[in-house]
Amino acid sequence: MNQFPFTKLTLAVLISFQLGGCLETEEELIERAQGIHDRVITLDTHADINTRNFTASRNYTQDLDTQVNLPKMEAGGLDVAWFIVYTGQAELNDEGYAAAYANAIDKFEAIHRLAEEIAPDQIEIAYTSDDVKRITKLGKKVAMIGIENAYPLGDDLSRIEEFFDRGGRYMSLAHNGHNQLSDSHTGEENNDYMHGGLSDMGREAIAEMNRLGIMIDISHPSKASIMQTLELSVAPVIASHSSARKITNHSRNLDDEMLLAVKSNGGVVQTTAFSTYVNEKRRTFLIESRAELEAQILSEIGFEILSDSDIEMLSAEEKLAYDANIAEFNTTLRSRINSAMFDQAPPATVADFVDHIEYMIDLIGIEHVGVSSDFDGGGGISGWNDASETFNITLELVKRGYSETQIGKLWSGNLLRVLDEVQRIADTIN
Repeated sequence: MNQFPFTKLTLAVLISFQLGGCLETEEELIERAQGIHDRVITLDTHADINTRNFTASRNYTQDLDTQVNLPKMEAGGLDVAWFIVYTGQAELNDEGYAAAYANAIDKFEAIHRLAEEIAPDQIEIAYTSDDVKRITKLGKKVAMIGIENAYPLGDDLSRIEEFFDRGGRYMSLAHNGHNQLSDSHTGEENNDYMHGGLSDMGREAIAEMNRLGIMIDISHPSKASIMQTLELSVAPVIASHSSARKITNHSRNLDDEMLLAVKSNGGVVQTTAFSTYVNEKRRTFLIESRAELEAQILSEIGFEILSDSDIEMLSAEEKLAYDANIAEFNTTLRSRINSAMFDQAPPATVADFVDHIEYMIDLIGIEHVGVSSDFDGGGGISGWNDASETFNITLELVKRGYSETQIGKLWSGNLLRVLDEVQRIADTIN
């Protein structure tokens, strides 16, 4: 096994604590953490993909500029990556559904192409926890498939079974925007919702996912949708990439009521390494910086953003002019938001990330907490900015006194337990 880089993780010059009557040095602690990291199955439930990186000439056998690929997984000791069939939200019509379905199939096929044609000797798709254990024992990396946004289902719930047959083992009903199945967390800002939680179709989808054995992912839907899902599902659910709202006040995080409901449901929350979800100071800095930039641009172009009611009062000609100004404002804003703003923001660190893990452990128990990155989809923090730095999470947990058994639960044991239970319940339904 390769040795891992520790230079990006800030360590005390000498870490020591009592272990079997002896003081443990920093070097010994790292060696002990390395042994734990090598022995447990490390599993990340959320890594986005771009199908341009799944071709014969350009693929994950190469150390691409992606946060996840096979060389980075090997370097960081990441055993299992859930590759994501993600589709952005668009119009709720036949044209939108057709494009979304085509996008989803393209991503399913790309993942299978990597595992079955490009690098079958290096990575294999798992469909069960037994598959995960078997593949890791062979020394290969494991691919699993999650579906982010059920929008590609269109108006055809039979596609859930098709997606299951293609390897999908979890699916979220919504993403950033309301769809035909569920409201999204994005409605929170203006209290603007479509269904008041789940639609009738969304409720049917939950029953079908329970029947098939697909884990229901609650990371992106609205709170009402999440709570309704937890009431309806006869199987445990997961939050594939969410953190604790009590620590970082982002609508993508779960508040205490939702966390306790996940515990009652028997599910698991996969803490996510998305910087603005794990560090409140960073989140607020970026919001304030963006607001200042928006105000500056609006002043420069002499433009005022109107309320919806004011827009309705505009004449057709005034509406055209207003839309043109909005387009100019958005173009200017995008061009002037730059890396300097993000570099100046307080960093989100591995310690911040593990703070969320510990908060949720204290609230709902270690059996209901796991790990995810959201790599290649906006995720990444100082110390775990790509898969090659995965060891740093284990090291931080060891520093805080977690045992190998506990770390194994956090990295994969809890998630695989939920998968087993979801599949067991499906067997009793069928």
